[in-house]
Amino acid sequence: MKMHLLILGFLLSCSSAFAQKNAMIIRLSEIEIYPKYLEEYKSILREESRASVKLEPGVISIYPMYQKSDSTQVRILEIYASKEAYQAHLKTPHFQTYKTTTLNMVKSLKLVDMEAIDPETMSEVFRKMKK
Repeated sequence: MKMHLLILGFLLSCSSAFAQKNAMIIRLSEIEIYPKYLEEYKSILREESRASVKLEPGVISIYPMYQKSDSTQVRILEIYASKEAYQAHLKTPHFQTYKTTTLNMVKSLKLVDMEAIDPETMSEVFRKMKK
């Protein structure tokens, strides 16, 4: 019985470590754009987000939006399948183009890492989008 508990404890710690290593990355990017660059920035961001979702299997979401009351306040919901997917995303030509061409357009940038409360429901959210 003791041996079974030890084995169970070992397996649980291994599966927990595996889950952490392969855990999704969820982030909110909070970006303020200088007003004179807003339309150009939105166009570049639209291209980058579309390319990321279409071309990168590890990118679950790059969903840009802006505040109704202040369109210079852009938010992006970023969801990556894993840390490796995020690292790969940073190296893509479309992300590098976005980053370098919009650098002077960004007044402020804050990256907020998030943790899902109910990750099991996430697949339902995307399934509903298909209907």
